[in-house]
Amino acid sequence: MHENGRVTRVVCVTSGGTTVPLEQRCVRYIDNFSSGHRGAASTEYFLKAGYSVIFLYRRGSCQPYCSSLPDDPLLECFDITDDSKIQVHPSHAEVVKRAISEHRAAVVGGNLLKLPFTTIFEYLQILQLIADSVSKLGRSAMFYFAAAVSDFYVPWELLTEHKLQSASGPLDIRLAQVPKMISVLRKAWAPMAFCISFKLETDSNILLAKAAMALEKNKVHMVVANELSTRKDEVIVVAKSGNIVVRRDKAQPGAEVESPLVELLVDRHSAYIKEAGV
Repeated sequence: MHENGRVTRVVCVTSGGTTVPLEQRCVRYIDNFSSGHRGAASTEYFLKAGYSVIFLYRRGSCQPYCSSLPDDPLLECFDITDDSKIQVHPSHAEVVKRAISEHRAAVVGGNLLKLPFTTIFEYLQILQLIADSVSKLGRSAMFYFAAAVSDFYVPWELLTEHKLQSASGPLDIRLAQVPKMISVLRKAWAPMAFCISFKLETDSNILLAKAAMALEKNKVHMVVANELSTRKDEVIVVAKSGNIVVRRDKAQPGAEVESPLVELLVDRHSAYIKEAGV
C-alpha cells in the first residue's frame, strides 16, 4: 500500500478472547474472556495517528467507535415516533452521529478492515493470512496483540465430531499447549514487522518478570504489562531499552490509557522504520 509515494503504515490489532471447541460440530467450548475494549479503543487511536488498521476481533466483543454507546444501543438509542418512524433519541443523538460518521469515514476511506473470529483455529488461520499479506510492507507493518488467546486447546483431529453426551459420566479432557504463533510470525510470517504483545497478571510481584520473559522468548519489540486491577489506569511497556510507565490522564474526563500508549508505540514504530531509512 502506497500513498503519495510513501508506504502506508498498517497495524493488525487483535482483540477479544478465543474459544476452544470441545467438539468439531461445536456445542461446548472453553472460553478466554475479554471484553475487547483495549483493542477497540486502540484501533481508534491508531486510525487517528494515520494508520490503516486490520481489526481482528472476537464476534460480539467491543467495536471501535462504540465505547460511548449504551450496552444495548439498538434498543436504547432509538425511539418510535407517533407516525411509526424510527428516530435517534435526542439524548443519544450526538454520540450516535459521531460514532457512525467516524466509523463510516474509516471504512469508506479504506483504512479499517474488520475480520471476525470465534475459535482458536479461526484466529490462528486468519492471523497467518494477515501476516502473509502485510509482510511485503516490511517495517511499515505492525502487530498489536491485544487478544486474549487460549494457552491450551484440544487438537482438531482429537475432537469428537458430535456433541459430548452427559450420560457417559464424568468428562476427562487432556489439553495440549497452543503453539506460540507470535514467535513463528516473528521468524517466518512477517519477520520485519514491529510487534507488540501483552502480558496480564493478577500478581504484580511477578508481572514484570513474566513480561521480560515474553519479550525474550517471542522476540517481540515491546511487551505491554497489565496488572488486572489497574489495567485501565496504568500499563508498563517493557522493552530492551528499559521500562516505561504509561498512565491515563485522570484530570481529563473520559481519558483512556490507550491514548498515551498508542502515542508511545507510534513514536517507537517511527524510530524503528527510520533505522532502515524507510
